[in-house]
Amino acid sequence: MILTVDIGNTNIVIGGFMNEELCFVSRIATDVKKTEDEYAVIIRNIVALNHIRTAEVKGAIISSVVPPLNKIISKAILKIYGISPLLVGPGVKTGINLLVDNPAQVGADLVCTAVAAYNYHKAPAIIIDMGTATKISIIDKNGAFLGVSIIPGVELGIAALSGGTAQLPQISLDAPRSVVGKNTIDAMQSGVVFGNASLIDGMLCRIKEEYGDLDIIATGGIAGFIIPYCKNKITIDDHLILKGLYTIYNKNTTV
Repeated sequence: MILTVDIGNTNIVIGGFMNEELCFVSRIATDVKKTEDEYAVIIRNIVALNHIRTAEVKGAIISSVVPPLNKIISKAILKIYGISPLLVGPGVKTGINLLVDNPAQVGADLVCTAVAAYNYHKAPAIIIDMGTATKISIIDKNGAFLGVSIIPGVELGIAALSGGTAQLPQISLDAPRSVVGKNTIDAMQSGVVFGNASLIDGMLCRIKEEYGDLDIIATGGIAGFIIPYCKNKITIDDHLILKGLYTIYNKNTTV
């Protein structure tokens, strides 16, 4: 069993691969205040709940956009399994080139989605990662990372809308029956769901004007709520980052 851990701003996603198969996926809230012991308990319990024995875990790899948690999660995994996880970053073999002004600025999550898109899907491709931020990146036919557009995420927009106004409530990510709402909830849901779908379609239109007609892959915790309402043909791969992590792990450990 190889543990793959994606540390995001909102959630930490943990996956377990065995014999090339993704056996389980769990999601926990990101909390920089938790100690390595607390995370050790959480990770150990998640793995045990999925009927994986401690001795079966042979390796681990982490991608992170929350630097304060890098050592904490790494030490937690070391404490449980006696394994020092591989951390995606400079010096780690990924198999792709980062054709940007400053490769060191490219987030580990973007690297992982690019690796997975190239190895599990068709290239060239557009990758949409919908989490705390919505990131739209591009890889060329060789899997090289060409750049990204970063947009405030859907849930950030909802929080700003309800938190910055006196009378607008928190809402769920359900699509209303009509684009034009006849009550406050429907009106907000229309703006959030259809508005973000239209934003993505608009960005895809502009990208295609520059790069041509490419395959489009979407991932991230929010993708399933928004992508079905886009007018472009988009393939949803919920576990793209975990697949990228597993691929990178194998590139760095296989002799």
